[in-house]
Amino acid sequence: MLQEKVTVHNPSGLHLRPAGILCKEAMKFKSQITFQIGNTTANAKSVLSVLGAGVKCGDHIQLICDGPDEAAAMEKISQLISTGLTE
Repeated sequence: MLQEKVTVHNPSGLHLRPAGILCKEAMKFKSQITFQIGNTTANAKSVLSVLGAGVKCGDHIQLICDGPDEAAAMEKISQLISTGLTE
């Protein structure tokens, strides 16, 4: 299991469009990909779970990847979040 703290730089946080981008990318990996913010844990492969976390710009999330391709998943997902999810 790998964990990394990542800052969300998307100006509008993880609203519908960036949540969809995040989920689409996370679904490419076999590993379980979740993140924690405060007391909330969200499944990065579920748009509703990501939206339910209420992540805003500047929030720090704890990204967790666990599985056979966890290193590749961590690298790709953390980079995607750090660069603003193409927005």
